[in-house]
Amino acid sequence: MNLSYINSVEVSFFSDAKEQLEALINQLESENYSTHEHGDIESHITKQGNEILRLLLQGWLDKKASDEKRHPYLKNSSGESLNNVRHKTQRKLTSLFGDVDVSRKSYGKPKQNSIFPIDAELNIPTDQYSDGVRKRLSKEVIKSSFDDSIESINETTGAEIPKRQSLNVVRNVAQDFEQYYEQNRFEEPEDTSGLLVLTFDGKGIVMRHDSLRDCTKKSAEKNKKLNSRLSPGEKKDRKRMAQVAAVYTAQPYIRTSESVMNITSNDDGNVLPFRSPILNKRVWASVEREAETVINEAFLEALQRDPKQEREWVVLIDGLPHQINLIKKIMKKLKVKATIVMDFIHVLEYLWKAAWCLFESGDPKVEDWITERAIKILNGDCSQVAKGIKLSATKRGLTKREGIDKCANYLLKNKPRLQYGKALAAGFPIATGIIEGACRHIINDRLDITGARWSLDGAEALLKLRSLKSSGDFDKYWDFHKQQEKKRNYTFFEQS
Repeated sequence: MNLSYINSVEVSFFSDAKEQLEALINQLESENYSTHEHGDIESHITKQGNEILRLLLQGWLDKKASDEKRHPYLKNSSGESLNNVRHKTQRKLTSLFGDVDVSRKSYGKPKQNSIFPIDAELNIPTDQYSDGVRKRLSKEVIKSSFDDSIESINETTGAEIPKRQSLNVVRNVAQDFEQYYEQNRFEEPEDTSGLLVLTFDGKGIVMRHDSLRDCTKKSAEKNKKLNSRLSPGEKKDRKRMAQVAAVYTAQPYIRTSESVMNITSNDDGNVLPFRSPILNKRVWASVEREAETVINEAFLEALQRDPKQEREWVVLIDGLPHQINLIKKIMKKLKVKATIVMDFIHVLEYLWKAAWCLFESGDPKVEDWITERAIKILNGDCSQVAKGIKLSATKRGLTKREGIDKCANYLLKNKPRLQYGKALAAGFPIATGIIEGACRHIINDRLDITGARWSLDGAEALLKLRSLKSSGDFDKYWDFHKQQEKKRNYTFFEQS
């Protein structure tokens, strides 16, 4: 609307929106529109409806500009008095309904940046995209590719955003992730006596060459590049490991080794105990920061939940030696006591590799062999199982026994973390399903899509947003992010 008419009694700031609505109603009542199919009318109303909404937003902004008071001068954050006042300066804002113009007064002076009180009051982003567009885009890219997200926004809203700008928006939105969790998680300890569980894993992400870690980049550069296919070693030297962490509360779930292997008879009619759902789960991942940093964050969060360490702490891992060393290092530094339990599913995988050294493929006896030894391991007899399978291979004179030796060495090396008898009796979890699921959901389902190669900052931004969504914190984070944006973009100034 032309602001020169704002003093007219007959014309309001929302008259254009009213005229647009009346015109749409007249069209729908006319004979010309009576013969259209409903889908055509639906599309027409959507398009015209967006225009009505855009005009409503434009009218509200025009009213805001009309009501803005003029000050003789304003002081910027440096204490400089800005007394050069310009009226009706404009900037474009791309909203969910289309482009609108923001008119406002500016205060400046030579060699000083101008300030715009209305921009600060409305907390308008420094780029042209409104909060509605930014939030919608962030939620879209969590679910699908940037191309699909942009297409969805272009087709279902009045906004248009190019791909490069969408990448910048997502990076901007994700930038307050660490600070949010530092300031907004568990100001009070959790009111529960349940188990406090920490679990960790790593997952590789295909990266652009310049985003690989230095050691991986050097390894990739050693391989001669082929034009028509991946070079030898190129496939494994194109990924950067992301560290994934999860912290959650679980009630103890006591069971027997037989129940774990699903051979418990329930003929006596007893009802199996109900496994309580986990609570307050937070999962996150980072490909930019080092694994030690992410693991340390998990222990710090656990300390927020249980600062006096009055609960039982359980650390679930899959057996990666480097990860175990980092966990022990951080536990020592933070003076934390926890029971480290190795994922039982990984143990079963080693048992199966050993079994195929002793049985022919398809032999039905192999399952009974696996079950018998799995129960012994669950009862805390991993050393006896290791000794037994090695002795059996020696007596048979097996030459192809690599699976047996690996299994035996694995069991002996990790004996302190395979005390499943004590873990089951205490009701501890013994499988890393939570973190395995987090790896699939946060990383695989989005960042491992066909043909994707990620920049470091792009992958990190997506991991942060998907972590927020998985932990149920996105909406709360958004409010925090907007507060931080206002602090960054608009410093306080003194009015005359």
